[in-house]
Amino acid sequence: MSIPVTEHKRFWVGKYEIVARPIPHSTHMLRYTVFLGGTRIGALASMPSESDCLFLEKPPAVPPLKLYSTGYRPGRPKNGSRPPAAAAEKAPPPPSEDLPDGLPLPDPRNPEER
Repeated sequence: MSIPVTEHKRFWVGKYEIVARPIPHSTHMLRYTVFLGGTRIGALASMPSESDCLFLEKPPAVPPLKLYSTGYRPGRPKNGSRPPAAAAEKAPPPPSEDLPDGLPLPDPRNPEER
């Protein structure tokens, strides 16, 4: 008994020629190779659409990487700087005092005690 293998196919998507060949050691998966004017521009493991082929033909520009700098720490104040004015204007919180022992507390289930 032999394992059935999918045969290769050739078709067009817009101006792109697609050749689908079986992936080695796979019974049903295909590798879709994309050609433009006889030149191979890429390959995909899933059925490509015309926008996928356009992406392979003209990939978007990638911005250059920024170097990591240990001296730049966003959100942290520099040494010797004054605190922001908003922090100085805040009033201190009221003191938290303990309740004296034996003080009766209202029962939330009884509305008459409120």
